[in-house]
Amino acid sequence: MPAVVEADDGALYVVKFRGAAQGSRALAAEVIAGELARAAGLRVPELALIDIDGGFGRSEPHQEIREVLLASAGINLAMGYLEGAVGYDVAARRPVPADFASTLVAFDAFVVNVDRTARNPNLLWWKGDLWLIDHGASLYWHHGWAPTIGAADDLEASAARPFARVGEHVLLPFADRLAEAGVALGRALHDEVIARAVAAVPEEWLDGPGGPAVGNGGAELRGAYLTWLRARRAALPAIIEEAARAHAKRV
Repeated sequence: MPAVVEADDGALYVVKFRGAAQGSRALAAEVIAGELARAAGLRVPELALIDIDGGFGRSEPHQEIREVLLASAGINLAMGYLEGAVGYDVAARRPVPADFASTLVAFDAFVVNVDRTARNPNLLWWKGDLWLIDHGASLYWHHGWAPTIGAADDLEASAARPFARVGEHVLLPFADRLAEAGVALGRALHDEVIARAVAAVPEEWLDGPGGPAVGNGGAELRGAYLTWLRARRAALPAIIEEAARAHAKRV
């Protein structure tokens, strides 16, 4: 349940609330995937943190919405509002550059984004370019993760698995340069970039609702993100091969 909100800086943002059903893990995925996408050269609206006052929403007449707003007191996610943007529609048959499509398919396979299909592309045309939105469904492994003995080995095994659902990607038919895109993605997402993206997640989202409670201020989960993303980068050749096979079936 996102909402368009005017913040105290006078700008409009699309706000995703930490009290919504997906919980704060979805917001963590938005920040990490969004920052990594930007590092890979993809267009993502400005990401910011917005502080929601505890009394915000008390006068909201709709009970379900009121409960979400009240549960979202504190830090939430704000994304720059792209005024006048229109959603990407595959039925419109508007051409998409192969370089862009290949980079996006490779990136979504990297972050295991299950939410970029023809039914729900999560792409906006704005000022002649395609912009990426809604990455909350990425990194879905974190919803069930818990710090246990052998957890690091489990993470690395998970990161090495190809992304079978890449075959449903809305831009896969246009992605005929996946090999080059995979190499470029691996170079762009070096350790410093990954570390910055993970560090951008607020501490309270790591301990908040939406996943198992973790101790030590969320340090274990932050470390898990680093472990998984680095291992995922190492597995990119196999991930891209899987995407290329899926592409061959779609053209």
